[in-house]
Amino acid sequence: MFACFADHCRLRGAALAVGYLCLYLLLISLAFIAHAQVLDLCIAAKNCGPGLFCGNCPALGKNQPVCTRGQAIIPTSIIDALPFNKYTWLVTHNAFSIVDAPLLPGVQRLTFYNQEDTVTNQLRNGVRGLMLDMYDFEDDIWLCHSFRGQCFNFTAFEPAINTLREVEAFLSENPTEIVTIIIEDYVHTPKGLTKLFTNAGLYKYWFPVSKMPKKGEDWPTVTQMVQENCRLLVFTSIASKEAEEGIAYQWKYILENKSGDPGVKPGSCPNRKESKPLNSRSASLFLENYFPTYPVESEACKEHSTPLAKMVGTCYKAAGNVMPNFLAVNFYMRSDGGGVFDVLDRMNGQTLCGCSTVTACQAGAPFGSCKNVASTSPVTTTTGSFSGSVQFSRSASTVCSPNFFIFYLFSLRLMAFMLQMQ
Repeated sequence: MFACFADHCRLRGAALAVGYLCLYLLLISLAFIAHAQVLDLCIAAKNCGPGLFCGNCPALGKNQPVCTRGQAIIPTSIIDALPFNKYTWLVTHNAFSIVDAPLLPGVQRLTFYNQEDTVTNQLRNGVRGLMLDMYDFEDDIWLCHSFRGQCFNFTAFEPAINTLREVEAFLSENPTEIVTIIIEDYVHTPKGLTKLFTNAGLYKYWFPVSKMPKKGEDWPTVTQMVQENCRLLVFTSIASKEAEEGIAYQWKYILENKSGDPGVKPGSCPNRKESKPLNSRSASLFLENYFPTYPVESEACKEHSTPLAKMVGTCYKAAGNVMPNFLAVNFYMRSDGGGVFDVLDRMNGQTLCGCSTVTACQAGAPFGSCKNVASTSPVTTTTGSFSGSVQFSRSASTVCSPNFFIFYLFSLRLMAFMLQMQ
């Protein structure tokens, strides 16, 4: 009997130890929920603060999920009233080419994907430039990720007006925001783009070509653009459409480096062949492409870490110490912590106020007057940010450890069982 009693005591002691362990794990998880900032450990998006999601970066050997930035700080929310070309804006490459976008009936799509959430969500998360490939297709204008200048049913995504209506809704809901659309243009229907933008209700926001600087001068201030409601800039890759439809020819106003693999090669930032040299002063906007030729979701977090920051520095020097105004990327939310958003903060901080990050800028203060900020990446605040979801379109794309979840749930169940034994 005493032996049985001893065994019972040992079992009960072990059960209590496990119970205390489970309680400890529960307290840790509650701490996550209450305090998680960028790079803090997490088990789900709800554990992280505003503008953050829970993700990891196996491509860098970082398998433990941490709170990761998923939203931009809008620079005009900190320093306003400067010319449009003094800011750096986030651009999504092939913004429409979204993982899990609906397929055409009976067709398997055969193309590459570049983004993971809707255009509406991209805009809410701080994206301010959209690269869109437009084609004539099925007696309409479609967004396609295709080749040879032709759209096929297996490369088509949706009618372009659907995406443009998302842009119109965003501009309507956010009357101080400015959006840029850069069209890779395969539309040959006469006045096709004019009709498209008219039907989408976007001409009321149109920034006219007549007001665009032609010789590298400063653009109007963001304040002027908002006051005049000229909050949509549209550029086309077809030069003749500037005269025919009043749509600005891209390389007349924008300097641009090579896209694809040449644009991510360390130490090199060559200009695209259609563009003037990057150190030209005859255009006052500069687009930096930073995405490989073949997009790979799992590698994007690695690409958006140290290599991105170094490439921005390389292109800055190639342009004669001029900061890019547009930074175009794939899978913009993927990183090992701060990613594209931290880089944008540093770019805007250097240009707008001479500080290491835009969060150190002080409105009205002399250039170079910087306030002290935390060394870690800032959490996006409600000022200048939007209520977009930082979750990807597929739950599987939020790269959290399933084993951690299973262990967590098992621990809670076990603790409940231990309490019943008391």
